[in-house]
Parts: sequence; structure tokens; C-alpha cells
Amino acid sequence: MRGELFVISAPAGTGKTTLVQMLKEAFPERVTQSISCTTRKPRANEIDGYDYVFITEEAFEQRVKRGEFLEHATVFGQHYGTLKETVHKSLEEGKDVVLVIDTQGALALKKNVEATFIFILPPSLEVLEKRLTSRKTESPESLKKRLKWAEHEIEQAKHYDYTIVNDALDEAFEALKSIVIAKHHSKGDAHGAR
Repeated sequence: MRGELFVISAPAGTGKTTLVQMLKEAFPERVTQSISCTTRKPRANEIDGYDYVFITEEAFEQRVKRGEFLEHATVFGQHYGTLKETVHKSLEEGKDVVLVIDTQGALALKKNVEATFIFILPPSLEVLEKRLTSRKTESPESLKKRLKWAEHEIEQAKHYDYTIVNDALDEAFEALKSIVIAKHHSKGDAHGAR
């Protein structure tokens, strides 16, 4: 049975990475995350090929010209893209593929691809600001940009199939897990996302 495609978007600091990791751990044989290509520099704790595939601007542009991306977008001056081949291969193997992409890429994808679109919301912008500040990875200027972008992204949540407020991590995870299981039941997969 072919896998399902789930597209998850959320502002930085909402816990989307943690939620997706929990989903992969809950269904290790079934759920995989597509790794995006990016032109930005790796952060200290990121591993090339695991967190992202880090490539040059030139290599990114060549892949765009060859039509290798399912979607691609520019965020904060850096390019991000999802490779078609990787996603299609996993889906054909019966795996559910999770794409964690910004609203720009997700909304472009929504026009051309059958998928379940899920938006993770922070409890409030004030809580989001506290979460981002506590990371201690953002300069005041960068934090201001991220919060302004978060407002824009939150406005786009209405275009998604589901929204989940991540106020309590366990509850948000149960909501995400329920969406995945329900998608399989609606297809007649009696085993859900096992």
C-alpha cells in the first residue's frame, strides 16, 4: 500500500521538530521525514544529510532548472527545497512521508500534490517569543524578523486541513498521531499507521 504525504508547517519555536520526532519514534517502520536541501550554513548541532542537505547556491539553482524539487522557497534569504525523487521513493515503499516546510512552500505544493496539510500553532505570540528568546540563538533583530514572519505564517493556517495548538506537548502529539491514524482508516487501512 502506498504511503501518505503529510505536510507540516509552523513558525520557529512551536515544537514542530519535536512533534515530528515523536511521530517517527511512535511509528518507526511507517513514518519517515523528507530532508530538505538548503543553501544556508549548518547550525552547530546540525548534520549534513540528516538535518538538511547543505548545498551551494549554484547546485541549488541547477536542481531547480532540472525540475528536481517537489517544492522550493526562499526564506530569510536562504533557499530550501524538497527533492521529488526522495519523497516518491518513500511513498512507493509504503512509508508515510512528513515534509516540514514553511507556508510558502506548502501552499505552492497544495496546488499540485495530494497530501494532508497540518499547521502547528503556538498558544500565543507572547509564548512563542518566550520560547524563541529562551533558545538564545537569535539576535534581537533576528528575533523581531522571526516574530513578524510568524504572524504572516499564522495567517496562512486557515489554508491547512488541520491546525494543532502546541500548548501541551503530549496533547499536541496525540492530536498529530490521531490525524495520521485517521488518514489510514479513511483509506480502508485497518492497521492504521502501524
